[in-house]
Amino acid sequence: MYNKKVMEHFTKPRFFGKIENPDVIGTAGNPRCGDLLTLYLKIDKKGKTIKDIKFETLGCAAAIAASDMICELALGKTLKQAIKINFQDVSNELGVLPPLKIHCAQLVTEALRDAINNYPPKADRQK
Repeated sequence: MYNKKVMEHFTKPRFFGKIENPDVIGTAGNPRCGDLLTLYLKIDKKGKTIKDIKFETLGCAAAIAASDMICELALGKTLKQAIKINFQDVSNELGVLPPLKIHCAQLVTEALRDAINNYPPKADRQK
């Protein structure tokens, strides 16, 4: 069902984990399939570039692989560049997800957008 690249990102994710004191967190979930995703981002001091990114995902192999891939695609990009990453970019980089699993690619892009839209954190906006 899954190709070699999806299985590699599922079995050996490079970005799995939690960042202590992240600058911003993004979340997304799909109640129908039960996939839940949290992205942790560290942004450079200028507030423009993603310098570290990690994920925690509760879900299927495709959800975990897509989570790892969104991190790979977003790392080192500016927030303006990263927000343009779409589900098709994630799916294409994974070598095409099965049609029933495309929602996993959509889920991870929603979490990334959630994080970017929450940056800077509300507490920082009021300063």
